[in-house]
Amino acid sequence: MPTYRFKALEDVLAREPKKVEFPSNRASNYYATNVFSQEVMREYLPKEAYTSVMASITDGKKLDRAIASQIASTMKDWALSKGATHYTHWFQPLTGATAEKHDSFFSPISGGRAIEKFDGDNLIQQEPDASSFPNGGIRNTFEARGYTAWDPTSPAFVIGNTLCIPTVFIAYTGEALDYKMPLLKALNAIDKAATDVCQYFDKEVTKVNANLGWEQEYFLIDKALFNARPDIMMTGRALVGHNPAKGQQLDDHYFGSIPERVAAFMREYEIEALQLGIPVTTKHNEVAPNQFECAPMFEETNLANDHNLLLMDLLGKVAIKHNFRVLLHEKPYGSVNGSGKHNNWSLATSTGVNLLAPGKNPKTNLQFLTFFINTIKAIYDNADILRASIASAGNDHRLGANEAPPAIISVFIGSQLTQMLDNIEKNVKAGKMTPEDKTELKMSIGKIPQILLDNTDRNRTSPFAFTGNKFEFRAVGSSANCGKSLITLNSIVAKQLIEFKKTVDAKIDKGQRKDEAILQELQKLIKESKSIRFEGNGYSQEWVEEAKKRGLSNLKDTPRALKIMTQKETKKLFEELGVFSEIEMDARYEIDMEDYILKLQIEARTFGDLARNHIIPAAIKYQNVLIKNIKGMNDIFGKEALKIAAPQLQILKEISEHVIHLKENSDKMLDERKKANKIDNFENKALAYCDKVKPYFSEIKYHSDKLELLIDDELWPLPKLRELLFTR
Repeated sequence: MPTYRFKALEDVLAREPKKVEFPSNRASNYYATNVFSQEVMREYLPKEAYTSVMASITDGKKLDRAIASQIASTMKDWALSKGATHYTHWFQPLTGATAEKHDSFFSPISGGRAIEKFDGDNLIQQEPDASSFPNGGIRNTFEARGYTAWDPTSPAFVIGNTLCIPTVFIAYTGEALDYKMPLLKALNAIDKAATDVCQYFDKEVTKVNANLGWEQEYFLIDKALFNARPDIMMTGRALVGHNPAKGQQLDDHYFGSIPERVAAFMREYEIEALQLGIPVTTKHNEVAPNQFECAPMFEETNLANDHNLLLMDLLGKVAIKHNFRVLLHEKPYGSVNGSGKHNNWSLATSTGVNLLAPGKNPKTNLQFLTFFINTIKAIYDNADILRASIASAGNDHRLGANEAPPAIISVFIGSQLTQMLDNIEKNVKAGKMTPEDKTELKMSIGKIPQILLDNTDRNRTSPFAFTGNKFEFRAVGSSANCGKSLITLNSIVAKQLIEFKKTVDAKIDKGQRKDEAILQELQKLIKESKSIRFEGNGYSQEWVEEAKKRGLSNLKDTPRALKIMTQKETKKLFEELGVFSEIEMDARYEIDMEDYILKLQIEARTFGDLARNHIIPAAIKYQNVLIKNIKGMNDIFGKEALKIAAPQLQILKEISEHVIHLKENSDKMLDERKKANKIDNFENKALAYCDKVKPYFSEIKYHSDKLELLIDDELWPLPKLRELLFTR
């Protein structure tokens, strides 16, 4: 009779790719068909209502209740035509996932009849339970009221039989309890700050959008193997497992032929994503076995973030249909690369100009340099805040793990742009510039168009790299809500642009010419931020030592990285921009720390379960087999038995030693966990889990992995990494 593990493998081998029917051979025929888009609104709404909602979307103007009722009625009729029976306010609580409470359109009326009802009040606002979501002390358990409020800038959509309306989530007292509300505020801040700076170069610019193109990495695992691994079920990662002989060292999986069963899964999620208006265009095998990636076209950041969260949910749902499970953990397997979510960030004006793309003449290139250099300065001044924005228990396994951007924040810009900045730093002079100086600089700046995408190399080891016409924030974790890091990125750049404009305006007010004032301030910013720029190997020990000399932080764990969020300067930055209040900052700090504690607590409990209920019993069972074998040899060979059975005795001894260490470390971890759980202060509790409990994880894994190599394969209870990574 096969063990549960071998039965799981049999189930995997019996899988056949699911047949997926395309609704059309052209994606353009079904793209956004399940979205209440501007095109749908233009077709179905009265002109007044359409004009009003578009003003709300583009200019942030408040919607009249009567107009909202017209929109709600039209939205309901459209959703009913798509087969919807319910509606929900779709929001982003501070769990990191999305949430939804479904209400029916059905409404009884007199005479034993019923109608489908959905009015403006239902559209604009709903009341979920605020106390049951993470709130960092903003709401008491007995103060349950919270509100979701419609975000008209992100279109409603239909999934299955439900109309989903993207919303913000706020407490009864007005504080944001989600990622969307502060993200919208940060985007408003960068819009205003960047638009003001754009006025130096183009008076026609009335708005600047921050755009995002995310790249989502993930692993697939067959559901039978998933169900046979309690650690992956509970924590999202394999806590134990000896490295297989083959991993990713041959680079044969990267960009390789997509397995047929995986391709069928990809086809289905791609179809559903396109129907929901998510412009996915790229899919491929990633570096590690059974690791994959998908990516869409660039979109406005708020919409792009909604689409990423929607796709993450979609990946999980579609995977189950194909007998897969999706692993979004940053490091599901210790032996191969983890997963990130690269956030490609750029700024675009209402006139269609990418502010992070070199132009065709000195004027547009000076504009490019202004935003380029100010972004670098923002990263330099706020590197620790940016590091905190990507801190999580999962990402701690990845950052600095010799395969992902290090925990040290640095900026890569390439050799040609480095030379350009060095030239500007040396050549700009204080006071009035001579005609010769101006000509030399204009000639130098005018050469920037030569630095095209292919001439700006990529640095996979850099957490924040310029890649030709955008910055790529590579250090974001695969399971993260993009909003968390983009709130920070857009806020710190907005703050820097505000300071830049104040300084340049002061110079101009004193009679300095605009171009000279801008160039001299850029020269100053180049000098001040130079130490954040690094062109080498971010994985190397040399960079760790060099970064320390430069005064750059290396915050390797979440509790210490998050501490920056409690500092007065950090709170002041977000408060002045109107992104967070001090109450909201304190709440998020507490929520993030508690999330870290709970995840390590779950891992610790799972480690204990694996050791006591799975691995040690398997070891004892195999010891009994060896003991029986040795006794049998003794009966047959007598005095010679000890010599003949020496290998078995040696294995028996090794197993015993590892069992002893496994039990001892599990017990010590349990003791430290009990001590940590008694700590009331969440900061001290997080540090106790980080410094006292977590170190035992590697010890338990080490002895478990050694036992895996010693125990009979047929007795080992857990699917091995070679099976998880290579069985499809």
